[in-house]
Order: sequence, then structure tokens, then C-alpha cells
Amino acid sequence: MKARRAAAACGARWRRTAVTAALVVVLAPAGGACLADNWPQFRGPTGVGHARAKDLPIRWGGPDRENVVWTAPLVGEGHASPIVWGDCVFVCTVHWPAGVTDRKKVIPEHHLLCYRAGDGKRLWDTTVRPGPWLRTDFRSGPGGGYAAPTPATDGKAVYCVWGSAVMAAVDFGGKLLWRHEITPRTFDVTVGGSPVLYRDTIVLLCAMAKKSDSRLVAYRTDSGEAKWATKMPTTAFGHSTPILIDVGGVAQLVTVASGITKTADALQSFRASDGKRLWWCRGCADAASPAYGGGLVYFDSGRGGPGVAVEPGGSGDVSATRIRWTIRNVPGGIGSPIIVGEHMYRLHGSYLGCWGLADGKRVYSERLKGISTSWASPVADGRGYLYFANAGTSYVIRSGAKFEVLAVNSLGDGNHPSPAVAGGRIFLVGAKNVWCVGKE
Repeated sequence: MKARRAAAACGARWRRTAVTAALVVVLAPAGGACLADNWPQFRGPTGVGHARAKDLPIRWGGPDRENVVWTAPLVGEGHASPIVWGDCVFVCTVHWPAGVTDRKKVIPEHHLLCYRAGDGKRLWDTTVRPGPWLRTDFRSGPGGGYAAPTPATDGKAVYCVWGSAVMAAVDFGGKLLWRHEITPRTFDVTVGGSPVLYRDTIVLLCAMAKKSDSRLVAYRTDSGEAKWATKMPTTAFGHSTPILIDVGGVAQLVTVASGITKTADALQSFRASDGKRLWWCRGCADAASPAYGGGLVYFDSGRGGPGVAVEPGGSGDVSATRIRWTIRNVPGGIGSPIIVGEHMYRLHGSYLGCWGLADGKRVYSERLKGISTSWASPVADGRGYLYFANAGTSYVIRSGAKFEVLAVNSLGDGNHPSPAVAGGRIFLVGAKNVWCVGKE
């Protein structure tokens, strides 16, 4: 009971800034300052992996556990990234009870965990009744078939999605507020994209294996009911997360999905207030979310194929008018690209590629030997340092035209989730533990 009160108090302290954080911070220009030191969704307050912090540790882990502030056991497993609000760290997982011998025949328990950011104490563990969709494809790891989407929070509730095709809202004390099953649910393999907050809605890209079921939906934060839904009948499957950007004073949701193949509208933009489709562009898309910065949106499929940089805006098909450059072939890499300053960075396998933002010309391609995963999306701090961080072997790279490794770090608990950054600390979810690293 004390732990739940502590978590509820954590939410109350930050609730005054919730509206500002949800409406403004996520629309901040990539690389610009964030208005609150929270990490409320996948790839942070800007939605594209930028943090304002300039005091993050460069080195951590190793035999001396350098700069490891705390470690806490993870209940269950999955690939969902952590989020942070105030003194609360939230993680979504799934867990099969003891005695289950065939995970392909049993839908696991769905958990939302809350840890205290200061010391890692687990404040509560709320279970949500699973949805009806039984997963049998565990190529990404058993938990990843169900616990891939990263939750989101507005400081009032935590909004979660699991691969059994269910979503839920839980308050900061661990109480279930509502539960909603997603239908239709002809997702490919699993639900891979994460929810994005806009005003009083949670937006989810439902890019399906069955095109006629594809849609972009804005669910009400207070009830889980749909406020608007826009059909996307020409859109094949995708596992990416939309980004929310400002184009000429209009909040727009930019999505990428094409079932890997090249289509006329792999990149699409929708008005965030009502879901009206505004403009679109040709390309390939699936697993990787787009990057945004320097006045350009960059996207590729994450499975190999062309990469495209487009100037956002216009109306209708902008393929002939707003594409600024194209990379003929970008090797596969499920993690998202990131734009910092005058360059775009892309991790594929163990190789980091850097391209000039002005012309799309390759600047370098260098190996990050031993990095644990290329699925985790990178974070850029206020110094321009790039954190290709996970709970296994991580790299910190200085941004710019010259390849410079600042540190190689290891925690020995490799997994695919992306990092969260808040309060001068980095939060990581491993296969067995949740980790917090910060300057000692």
C-alpha cells in the first residue's frame, strides 16, 4: 500500500506539467530543448530520440559496475522500452506461469511494472487480462511476440499495448482504468508499433497483413474508445511507430508502412486532430520508425532497400516534388535512424552508417564490434553524443563527419529495448534486470 501511495504521489507531483508535456514537448524540433525532464514514450519527448541532457555518463558497467546506480529484477520478459515520468519507471512485460511447457499454446500474463527511479524499488506490478490473439511466431524471442510495444504516459495514466491485441490504461497507483481489445487484428507476426500521445488521444498505427484492415486510430485517453479512425486500404503491414511533427503550425502524424515492398505511399502524413490524410510519398517501410531533423523526414524499411529523405508538407503525392535525396540501398537494421546536426545515422547489423543530410552522400561506414543489438533505437544527448545503448554491449559515439568512439560499455544482460533518459540517468531493460546508470 505504501508503495502504491508513493507511485501515486510521484504522478501528482508532475501532473501540473502533463498537458504541456503531451502537447508541446512532443512537437519540439528534433535536437531542441525538451520542456520537461521526462521520457514519456518510445524515443522520448520529441519522439525521435533526442534528449536535452548534457551530463549523461559516457562509461558504465564492466567488472567494477562503474556508474551503475541500481539494478532491479525484471518480472517477465519482452522488448518494450522503459519510459520515465517523475520518480517512476514503467516497463511492460509478459510472463508464462511455471508449468507451461509449450508457449505457443498459452497466452502469457501481461504485466505493467512500476519502479522508483531513485533507487529501483519495485512499487507495484499490475496484471492486465490478455487479449484473444494467440501468438506462435517468436523469432524475436518469446516475450517479444507479446511485449514489443513501448507504453506511453501523460503524467496521469500509463497507456499500454500488448501483442495479444489488447490495450489498457493504468493510473500511477497501479489501478486499471480501462481495457480495450483491438479489432480487427490481422497484424503481421505481432503488434510492433508503440502508442503516441496527442492531446486527449492515444494514436496507434494498425498497419495490417490484410490491407483492408489497415488504419490509423486515435483512442480516447479517458475511455479507450476510438475518437477517430482513418482507413488505410493501400497500406501493407508495418511495425513502426508514428512521429508527431509540426508542419506550418499544423500537428501531423507521420507514418511509415509498406510491407517492405516499394509502394506509392509508404510514407504518409495525417492531421493529428482528426486523422485526415494530407500528403504521401513513395518508398519502402516496415520495422524502422522515421527520423526527423533539419527540415527533413528520413525513412527506410529496416529490412534493406532504399532510403528516402523528404521535405514534409505539400498536398497529395509529393514524390515528384519533395523528395530531396535517395539512398539506393540501406542494409537492414530494425532500430530507427536518427538525425543529429548535419548528418543522418543508421545502425545496420554491427555497422554504423553516416550520411550527409544535405545531399544523402555516405560519410562513413564503421563497425561497432560486439554490439549486442541493432534493434534498439539510438538516443542523442545535448552534447551531440550518440548512445547506441542497451543492457548488453553498448557504444557511445561522437556525432559529426569523423567517426569517433567515446566508449564501449557492457552490462552483460543484452536485450532489444531502446534506452530511456531522464534526470541525468539512462534506464535500460535487459533480459533479466532493469538497469539505471548515471554519474556516481
